[in-house]
Amino acid sequence: MANGSGDANRGSGDSRRGGPAGRPANHRPRTDAGASRGAGGADRRGGDPRGGQRRDDRGPQDRAERRTPKIIEPPIPEDVVPTDLDPTVRRDLLGLERQNADEVARHLAMAGNLVDEDPVLALQHARSARQRAGRIAIVREAVGITAYHAGEWAEALSELRAARRMGGGPGLIAVMADCERGLGRPERAIELGRSDEARALDEEQAIELRIVIAGARMDLGQAEAAVVTLQSPPLDPGKTGSAHARLFYAYADALLAADRTKDAITWFLNSAAADVDGETDAEERVAEVGSDGE
Repeated sequence: MANGSGDANRGSGDSRRGGPAGRPANHRPRTDAGASRGAGGADRRGGDPRGGQRRDDRGPQDRAERRTPKIIEPPIPEDVVPTDLDPTVRRDLLGLERQNADEVARHLAMAGNLVDEDPVLALQHARSARQRAGRIAIVREAVGITAYHAGEWAEALSELRAARRMGGGPGLIAVMADCERGLGRPERAIELGRSDEARALDEEQAIELRIVIAGARMDLGQAEAAVVTLQSPPLDPGKTGSAHARLFYAYADALLAADRTKDAITWFLNSAAADVDGETDAEERVAEVGSDGE
């Protein structure tokens, strides 16, 4: 299992400041309608895509799960119910036996509730859901996202790859690229940025991937390459919202690393103006960078 001590906010951001640059936006196990669907937005269903080809109607994965020691499931408060999980997510569990589906839903709901304050416990819940429903893409994706928050890069990458195979589409490719960085493989993160899947992303997903690729360039000591990565397509300082605030912040950090302090201050200001929800500390960075330059 990957080392969980790493910092997910790597690259051109500093997690101690709350800087968003090195990590994709706050991806979470999908417990509500507002969460993004990671495998290209497809509506995925459970069930075995191979079909029942063996006499016991169990595929290789089932046999592997049968050999895996049963994990101890963490307790779930009685007031956490299956309907706490968004209906669009619960629909993916319809192929399961009802009681099992309900327990999977409750574990996924707990993973989503805990992922920010206690990602280690959240991951225990997500793993419990996987043990009960490991052939459903949404479950594997939830494990991957939760493992990512817990700093378990290898597990996160494995689970997100599995979810992408099951569900199709590009998947959470920015998170996968950041996992490669967490594993000390920035070159592989950059390769993901050149993949066919990367070209299928929508605007916000593409921005998240650009931020991670720039972070990978920073990992390699390539500040100027990070700047170029974030410049294409051209930046529009007139845009607002979370994705653009994060993009401008990452760009400012890359400029700062490239010893372009004046330009960095300009783009921290642009980030602050775009950050309508107050997600970054761009204004504080302006004061800090200006003070350092005196």
